[in-house]
Amino acid sequence: MLGLVYMTVVMATATAAYHWAGWSFGDAVYMVIMTVYTVGYGEVHPVDTALLRGITITTIVLGCTGMIYLTGGLVQFITLNQLNQLFGTKRMHQQIDRLRDHVIVCGFGRIGMMLAQGLQAGGAAFVILEQSPDAVAMAHELGYLCLQADATDETALRVAGVQYARVLATVLSNDAANVFITLSARGLAPDLEIISRGELPSTESKLLRAGANKVVLPTHIGAERIAEMILYQETARFIRGSDRMRDFEKVLLSLGLDLQVVTAAPKSAAIGKSIEVIEQQAHGAFFIVQIDRQDGQTLTRPGPATIIEDGDGLVLVSRGNQARAIAALFETGNKAAFRVSAR
Repeated sequence: MLGLVYMTVVMATATAAYHWAGWSFGDAVYMVIMTVYTVGYGEVHPVDTALLRGITITTIVLGCTGMIYLTGGLVQFITLNQLNQLFGTKRMHQQIDRLRDHVIVCGFGRIGMMLAQGLQAGGAAFVILEQSPDAVAMAHELGYLCLQADATDETALRVAGVQYARVLATVLSNDAANVFITLSARGLAPDLEIISRGELPSTESKLLRAGANKVVLPTHIGAERIAEMILYQETARFIRGSDRMRDFEKVLLSLGLDLQVVTAAPKSAAIGKSIEVIEQQAHGAFFIVQIDRQDGQTLTRPGPATIIEDGDGLVLVSRGNQARAIAALFETGNKAAFRVSAR
């Protein structure tokens, strides 16, 4: 900054001096620029007086000195940036190489960003794979380990330490890419837990066949949450509406348990059966802690003999993701009134 101010003053003063000596403003500017940048095309007008020679000599000495200073600063800036980038990339790779039992996040879009925030808040070590330069820059600004790479490339997965990772979460908005990443990661790390995002319902089965342990359908989860708020307002307010209950959900998750809301569809296997019978048929996969009747009645701590009726809203505590066991009892055929999702 100081160099720019210095050069501005020198060039403005030299231009004014030439103009004062009788040259036009345009000729003065042209002469100063040629002199300062040492181009030397020739003099605009003969420099045949002591005054003009004094102005020219002063402009050469002060102008060339300033340009050398600015050029040196520019070279230094470029060199330092390159070195910082080089050493920063090397340092980041060293940090990634030291990771063990970490999480690999494929994609840094809206869901990837929220996932990274949650992992950081929970103190989990993670690395992000993202192609977009803008998204990578944002991740670096937030202090995340992030590689600019294509997560569908097995080399990128290896660099991210897929062999040593605990979990891989692929949350791209492209279903085909998520399937391919799941296949690649499963081939590289047979014991890795893979959580995959799907946009279309038909993708869920493909992701499971490709090797995903769990599949998340964000649009379905959002729809379930809205349906839950509409149909069971008191229950939704109770289990989602306070910091205390959100903390309780986190505790359940840390114990491998999920808190869920599901609707008993008409003609499903659970209709007409008691809670005791249903929990026995589920072989301990879940237990029922609350029932919301269609007439607005809420049964907290329902007894074992309580009978499930059409359209009942059930609050369940399940052991991990028990969507299949729940679906077998509360869905009509293969179609659920609301698809259950582990939260």
